[in-house]
Amino acid sequence: MTDTSNTRPADSEARASRQSPLHRLMRYLPLIAPVLLWAVPCWVLLYGGQHWPLPVTLVGTALFVLGLVVMPLAMGRGHGKRQQDGAAILGDTLLGSSWVLFTWSVLLGIVLRLALTLAGVGTGEDRARIVTWAVLGVTAVLLVWGYAEARRVPRVRRLDVQLPRLGAGLDGLRVALITDTHYGPLDRARWSARVCETVNTLDADVVCHTGDIADGTAERRRAQAAPLGTVQATRARVYVTGNHEYYSEAQGWVDLMGELGWEPLRNRHLLLERGGDTLVVAGVDDVTAESSGLAGHRAHLDGALNGADPDLPVLLLAHQPKFVDRAAAAGIDLQLSGHTHGGQIWPFHYLVRLDQPALAGLTHHGARTLLYTSRGTGFWGPPFRVFAPSEITLLVLRPPAGAGLGVALARLVGSNTSAGRAGIV
Repeated sequence: MTDTSNTRPADSEARASRQSPLHRLMRYLPLIAPVLLWAVPCWVLLYGGQHWPLPVTLVGTALFVLGLVVMPLAMGRGHGKRQQDGAAILGDTLLGSSWVLFTWSVLLGIVLRLALTLAGVGTGEDRARIVTWAVLGVTAVLLVWGYAEARRVPRVRRLDVQLPRLGAGLDGLRVALITDTHYGPLDRARWSARVCETVNTLDADVVCHTGDIADGTAERRRAQAAPLGTVQATRARVYVTGNHEYYSEAQGWVDLMGELGWEPLRNRHLLLERGGDTLVVAGVDDVTAESSGLAGHRAHLDGALNGADPDLPVLLLAHQPKFVDRAAAAGIDLQLSGHTHGGQIWPFHYLVRLDQPALAGLTHHGARTLLYTSRGTGFWGPPFRVFAPSEITLLVLRPPAGAGLGVALARLVGSNTSAGRAGIV
């Protein structure tokens, strides 16, 4: 394990101090969003020309008002100082449900109503009621399906990733990635165990967790995180912090992961050698770490690479995709990230893209840097995933095409090579 220095990179500080328009908007979002999420569907479903009987209108309106009042109160109790899991579950479920209802009230309220009008279907009242039932039906289907998608064990996504600087001896290195498990108010200890069992079927050389382990402290979510101790890798299990660790006593999570046998790569690296070739596996704290005020926590790429041969290929773990700007400037070969959840509930991904350079999958940045962004293994908050399936990822690293004989010889040599030097796994 390579220790890192505590120097403060001025450029990184400057970038972190800037606030994007999205961040400024987020200041007012908690006040505006609940009203829009409940008021728009209320208008579309009840007051858009349907002429429902008065009792229906009154009861429906009361339900929307109740949702508008209860949702922020429950989320405040669940995610604020009180940390009441039952309130969090209620508030999160209402948030996800209202988002889906809002989305389809807008889409069907405009598109379907226009189509029905152009087709000359029924009267204005008939068209308004068709829209209402269509919105309710689509919302119900998507919420049931989205809940099942969120709670299931993720499917494994496999892909080969070619790294031009990767040595032939490392051809076929298997890197498993899990991220954003978000153990939280809903007890998912059994789910966690099944995820780890799935990871163990992949025969990975390196298993990575790129942060956001849980919502809550390590002490509180220990039972759900405990199965991570059963994860198997032939070379290393490595972990970096995500932004949610810094809401929940991050050092406790770093300590617990170490206790479970994972290597926390806090601005450090290790060297992985096979067949005479070496890969630098590095990690940085999340970009929000420094603003957390937790001593010694910050994203420090120079520190993570301190002492590493600059000619060696680098696999970097960084929770947020937007760290790729710094990674590309440093010539990193491959960055692994999570954080986006692929948007989690469509069409939230449009908002995610305002803050992040990538949503999911493999993207190219700068002269040689590749970024793989996972859609995440679990879910945050609302227990739904709509058009954004979770994943466990297996990346098989490949050297440049045409390595041919060198690859075959490296495999032969690699099969007889064992790791024994300090700092090498």
